[in-house]
Amino acid sequence: MRLLKSLTGQGFELTKDLDEDDIPQYAILSHTWGAAEEEVAYADIIDGTGKQKNGYKKLAFCAERARRDGQTYFWVDTCCIDKSNSVELNTAITSMYQWYAKATKCYVYLSDVSSTPSQTDCDYSATPHAVEFYDKAGEKIGDKMTLERHICDVTGIPAAALRDRPLSSFSIEERILWQMSRQTKKPEDEAYSLMGICGVSMVPIYGEGRVKAMARLRRVVVDEFQGPRRCDFSIPFSGMGMRGVENLIGREAELEHMHAALVGDGTRRAVTLNGLGGIGKTQLAVAYAKRQKDSYSAVFWLNIRDEASVKQSFAKIAERILRYHPSASHVSDTDLTGSLDEIVDAVLAWLGDSDNRRWLAIYDNYDNPRVPGNNDPDAVDIHRFLPDAYQGSVIITTRSSQVKHGQKISVRKLKSTQDSVDILVRRLDGLPLALATTGSYLEQASVSVAIYLRLYESSWAQLHQDDLGLETYEDRTLYSTWRVSFERIQEQNELSAKLLVLWCYFGNQDLWYELLHDGQAEHLPWLRDLTDSLPVFIKTMRILCNYGLAEKVDSTQPEIGEWLHDIADLFSDQNKMREAEEVYLRALRGKEEARGPKHTSTLNTVNNLAILYKNQGKMQEAEEMYLRALRGYEEAWGPKHTSTLDTVNNLAVLYKNQGKMQEAEEMYLRALRGYEEAWGPKHTSTLDTVNNLAILYKNQGKMQEAEEMYLRAIDGFCVAEGNHEPRVEHLREQLSALKFDDQRKAG
Repeated sequence: MRLLKSLTGQGFELTKDLDEDDIPQYAILSHTWGAAEEEVAYADIIDGTGKQKNGYKKLAFCAERARRDGQTYFWVDTCCIDKSNSVELNTAITSMYQWYAKATKCYVYLSDVSSTPSQTDCDYSATPHAVEFYDKAGEKIGDKMTLERHICDVTGIPAAALRDRPLSSFSIEERILWQMSRQTKKPEDEAYSLMGICGVSMVPIYGEGRVKAMARLRRVVVDEFQGPRRCDFSIPFSGMGMRGVENLIGREAELEHMHAALVGDGTRRAVTLNGLGGIGKTQLAVAYAKRQKDSYSAVFWLNIRDEASVKQSFAKIAERILRYHPSASHVSDTDLTGSLDEIVDAVLAWLGDSDNRRWLAIYDNYDNPRVPGNNDPDAVDIHRFLPDAYQGSVIITTRSSQVKHGQKISVRKLKSTQDSVDILVRRLDGLPLALATTGSYLEQASVSVAIYLRLYESSWAQLHQDDLGLETYEDRTLYSTWRVSFERIQEQNELSAKLLVLWCYFGNQDLWYELLHDGQAEHLPWLRDLTDSLPVFIKTMRILCNYGLAEKVDSTQPEIGEWLHDIADLFSDQNKMREAEEVYLRALRGKEEARGPKHTSTLNTVNNLAILYKNQGKMQEAEEMYLRALRGYEEAWGPKHTSTLDTVNNLAVLYKNQGKMQEAEEMYLRALRGYEEAWGPKHTSTLDTVNNLAILYKNQGKMQEAEEMYLRAIDGFCVAEGNHEPRVEHLREQLSALKFDDQRKAG
């Protein structure tokens, strides 16, 4: 790093290129670049020229400000980098984030501002604590704290980032969005300026353009955080099964502790979150997963309350793996309708693949562990459900202090210093679940804290009279807050209160309209009233949600539409085409109503209906369904997502069967290009499409192209499956038949 040094008399000079250990304290200038010919460059400083340029006054301003703040050295990007030296320029670009971060002061010089700040080239999230803003006259406008609202409005950077919250607490996508409105002199710098806040480095290639630079940056980010061969194991993040608040309050220290313990090179990292029931362990784990999802190739949630629950969780994980990786090792060879133990073993083997090192698994509710002193025959041994390979990241939530897997983090009660609610917080003993329920009540009931406190004390006194057998102070606190809310709900809506009581028998499992509507409710008139129409059910549920006793979850939860879809799959497998069509259509109507016509689950049913129509010979209907699924997947996942490409491939097969050879070739080639980019040229999904193209070219009479595709498919499958596997032998037979036909026609 090269700095400018203020001279004793007047002016300044450049230092030599300093090693990191020799760099003194320095200030740094952030500014809006003017015309290139008006900025003072490295050569101007060396030659002693440039004082007549407009940009010189910025240097003089920075030197004077630094002198007043006791700084001899300062850095300005226009002249401290020899841009004629490509090695030095590349080093500066990749190091600039750290240079800003290590400066003792940052002066933001706004040459186009007289009173309030506008957007500049300053990367605020990288700058030191002391950031000061100056107008074109050199007068101070304010600092990072006093101008926080202006900075947030102009840059889109959240206040939490400006208040020195660690960058690791923000997702990569969030960090990239902060820079979206920024303008740079060179288009590629839009990507290169993101290297620091994304925590990666890459060689700048000026001339590649913004689009390619951004694409390269994203690939480097994924390689850095998710590891090599990511496409073979990457699964989009889903909130399926995870219950979490949008903004977790008061747990930043724990989140930072978790991140420090779990970040690594892919070797096994584990954290055990230990604490009382209702203290917020699950919320903390979910908040971490949502915040750090970009660091992992896949995030899985498992309910390890008992063996049956955790095995069901593994079955759901297997379904997710196959949805995105139909040829996934170990899992693709397992019957998902068969033994749950075999499914568990298959998923564990997939997680243990030597190249699959960047996943995160959350084992929630591990409250009955098999440990010394626990003689419960239903106790769970978590080691049975962890992969043997020492890799990946694991979070365990438990009430038991005997679980000691990885680094243990004790999740304790929250504390509050707000005078107005201090007594209530103390009375609720800092329990997050009790605080959340209380907050929802206060929001809905429009009563003062003092009034709520009297209601709570009354509920607490009644609890002692009822003698419900609640032994711990925490359980009694939670019950008292629940009872206050329940009595209020009872006053508002009798159906909501009765539904809440019924729900108690389901534990914390999900309820949905179809489940109750299709049940036998003749002995419960109120349940018939509740499920008489969907609007009544929604109104009843909304009251429970308003009081924080229930929450609306996304549509990835089990519903009748999914079950109907599975039944239709079964009918289709049994060749019961008419029954399958009826059930698919019913599932489609249900999903369209519950999730909307463009939801990916709806599109999955559309795609399966297209396959059924094709097998029935209803080519026109099949084409319409495939095209609808394709448009939906393109909008939801993008044109290069593997689910989109699978539909492209299916459409190509349909076009071939219809005799639309040109359209089929276009679709096959599109699928092939996509698979090559996503999986690589030797992945089995790619090779399947190569084989399909070979067949198409043969039917078109393009013998040379067909032979090339057959040879490529044979070479690829030999590597993937073995030289003498049935599929390889079949391809060799197809190639021999092709050559024989070609020779016969030529002879």
